[in-house]
Amino acid sequence: MEGYRKFNLVITILIALLLIGTLGYKFLLDVSIVDALYMTVITISTVGYTEVAIMDAKAKLFTIFLIFLSLSTVGYIFSSIVAYFLEGDLKDAWRRRRMEVGIAKLKDHYIICGGGETGGNAIKQFQKSNVPFVVIDRDEEIIKGLIENKIYAIQGDATEEEVLDKVGIKFAKGLISSLSTDADNVYTVLTAREMNSNLYIVSRAINKNANEKLKKAGANNTISPNEIGGSRMAALMLRPTVIAFLDIVTHDGELILDLEDVTICESSIIINMSLMEARIPEKTGLIVLAIKKDINKKLVFNPSSNQVLEMGDTMVVLGTEEQVSKLKKIAKEL
Repeated sequence: MEGYRKFNLVITILIALLLIGTLGYKFLLDVSIVDALYMTVITISTVGYTEVAIMDAKAKLFTIFLIFLSLSTVGYIFSSIVAYFLEGDLKDAWRRRRMEVGIAKLKDHYIICGGGETGGNAIKQFQKSNVPFVVIDRDEEIIKGLIENKIYAIQGDATEEEVLDKVGIKFAKGLISSLSTDADNVYTVLTAREMNSNLYIVSRAINKNANEKLKKAGANNTISPNEIGGSRMAALMLRPTVIAFLDIVTHDGELILDLEDVTICESSIIINMSLMEARIPEKTGLIVLAIKKDINKKLVFNPSSNQVLEMGDTMVVLGTEEQVSKLKKIAKEL
C-alpha cells in the first residue's frame, strides 16, 4: 500500500511540473498549448531542440528556473521509481522465483496445506525438527510472511493438481491437510493420494463424521483439534500429574525432551542384536518406549531386554535431540 501511495505521489509531481512549464511558456512566449508543452518537455529532458519562439529575458530566466526544478524533480522521480520496483513488485518477484527454484529441488519433504492457526503450529514443529517442508495457502499475506521468514511457501489452492505438482508432491514424503473446511480437506486428500500413492497423509477433521470420509479419500490418519482440546481439558482436571509429565516431554525449562522414531538401516551394527546387547540407554541416554516391527508392522510397547532388533524396525525413543542424533548414527539412519 505504501508503494502505491509513493507511486501516485511521483505521478502527481510529474504532472504538476508539466503544467507549470506549459502555462509558463504559454504566457511568456504567447504560443499554443501544444508548443508550450513541447518547450516544457524538451527543457525538462534537456534534449536541446530548437525553441518554438524568440526567447526574451523573462523566458530565459523561466527556462533556467524550470531546468533546476526539473533536475531535482526528475532525480527524485527516477529514484522513487527504482525504489518502488526494487522494494516492491520486483523484489517480491525475485523472492518468489528463488523460492520456486528451491521448492523444485525438494525431495522426501513434507507439504503443509493451510498456514492458518492449525497449520501454523505444524510449521513450528517442522522448523523445530529441521526437516524440509513447503506450505500452500490461498492467503497472500500469510504466504508473504512465511517467505519473509525464509520458509518455502506458495500461494494457491491445495485442492488443485497444478498447485500440488508445483510443490513436488510426487517426490514428497508426507502431507498435512489443515484447511478450513472438511470438503476442502477431503478433496485435497483425494487429489494428493491419486498423485502419490506412497504419500503419508494426515488431515484435519472438523465435523464428527469427517474422519471416515477422509480415510476413504486416502488419509492415513485424521486429527480433530476440537476433540483433542476437549480431551486435554478433561485430562488436566482428572489426571494432572500425567499431563505434567507429558508437558515435560516437550519442554521443561532448559531441558528439551522429545519423542522420536529411529529406523534401523541396512549397515547398522545393532542388526540382530537384542536390546540388552545393543545397550542403547548406556550408549545414548535414551529410553526405548516401543519398537515397531518391520515384518508385521506391530508396535511392541515397553519391549523386553531380549527383544531382537532387525533391519527396518523402528524404535520409539524419549530423550534430547543430541541423544537422538547419537542413536541415528548407530542405526545408520540417513
